[in-house]
Amino acid sequence: MYLNNSKIIVIKIGSSLLIDENKKVRKKWLAEFAKDIQVLIKQNKKVIIVSSGAIAMGCKKLNLSKKNLKLDKSQAVASIGQIELMNLFSETFNKLRINISQILLTLEDTEQRRRAINAKRTFDNLFQLGFVPIVNENDSIATSEIKYGDNDRLASRVAQISGADSLILLSDVNGLYTKNPKIYKTAKLLKEIKNIDKDLEKNATKSISEHGTGGMKTKIDAAKICQLSGCRMAIANGLLIRPIKKIIDENNCTWFLPKISKLDARKKWIISSISPKGQLIIDDGAKQALSNGKSLLAAGIKKVIGKFQKGDHVKVLDKRNFECARGLSSFSSDEIIKILGHHSKEIEKLLGYVAKSEVIHKDDIVEV
Repeated sequence: MYLNNSKIIVIKIGSSLLIDENKKVRKKWLAEFAKDIQVLIKQNKKVIIVSSGAIAMGCKKLNLSKKNLKLDKSQAVASIGQIELMNLFSETFNKLRINISQILLTLEDTEQRRRAINAKRTFDNLFQLGFVPIVNENDSIATSEIKYGDNDRLASRVAQISGADSLILLSDVNGLYTKNPKIYKTAKLLKEIKNIDKDLEKNATKSISEHGTGGMKTKIDAAKICQLSGCRMAIANGLLIRPIKKIIDENNCTWFLPKISKLDARKKWIISSISPKGQLIIDDGAKQALSNGKSLLAAGIKKVIGKFQKGDHVKVLDKRNFECARGLSSFSSDEIIKILGHHSKEIEKLLGYVAKSEVIHKDDIVEV
């Protein structure tokens, strides 16, 4: 139901789905999973895959145990395993003529605003080119301990950055239960969750850890990020063949529902920026356009104050120097100086390259 209404879907797959307990690659599972992705693409949905498995693939190639790896060694192993992992995806997805690309991210990349915006532009361009981005945490340069479950949080940030409608965390459980289903026959699967309270967190973490499946805390953390990003999130069993088809057909999983809309989440993110990098002075016509929910165009800009880069947070002032809006600039200050006062059709000629027509897109601006 929810996936049918989703335009952008992020799917996170863990190491255990790609490599079994005997260190064998689950090629059949991945081939069937690729069919799921093919179906989504045919439905004109944009898909991002967040995959674990670089360290596991490296350990397999080197015949090492993952348990006793120290940080510096695990970084080297991840570097070796990354090629193995992408070769596996490439070999599998090519058979169905699915084009894939690789993006290596760290959590820091998603926390810093400009780097996050650059990542969003990369996702948008890959979608336009017809490619499925495969995101991996950049374990080979990670500076803190690499812990199981980090990719749950990373996936939620990717969902937030890309403006995804749904995030699916494919796990080795069906979702969240009222109690431990291995012990209590009366345990019920929670189908929809709107509010994550302390009791829910405590119960979820306890019931899952009792039967040996870790990482539920990071899934709850990911759900919190999604709820405040206007994105739905599901915890679903990925061990099944064609797991995405199962979700669509049977919906036997746990859905966390968003607390606010995607647009509200984005605007909340913009307005909360601590230090705008510059200012744009606009005319009355542009101010009226912003009041009517329009984008800010170059023609309405009278002056640029400060030095800033594309994607930076800027203040928008009227002719009397009163702040009327804040937003994320699609151009650097140097570029705006060249195009201010000009019609959007002239931008390419003035700059010498193709660029956006809006200086600040309506979705990236908030009136104050």
